[in-house]
Amino acid sequence: MQRPNPAQTDEHDQTESLVIERLSELPPSAKLVAKVLEYNDTFTQGQLDEETLLPPRTIRYALNRLEEHELVESRFSFADARKRCYSRTDK
Repeated sequence: MQRPNPAQTDEHDQTESLVIERLSELPPSAKLVAKVLEYNDTFTQGQLDEETLLPPRTIRYALNRLEEHELVESRFSFADARKRCYSRTDK
């Protein structure tokens, strides 16, 4: 059995601590969106609406706050260029 590299474990712990610190400053809606994206690789805003049951305006606000704190990144959807896909940056 292979043992985990202590340097990698320390780096992961530091990254996780930084993410928790950034999230602690954000509203509950942003924390919920971040958690949903943690468990699901990539979602559009519409999918986040369905998954979280939050209003679209609240989702937009949460995504903007998460992007400001560099916890979420967005890109255009390959399936529909009018939509954006969101994913966590700390994975």
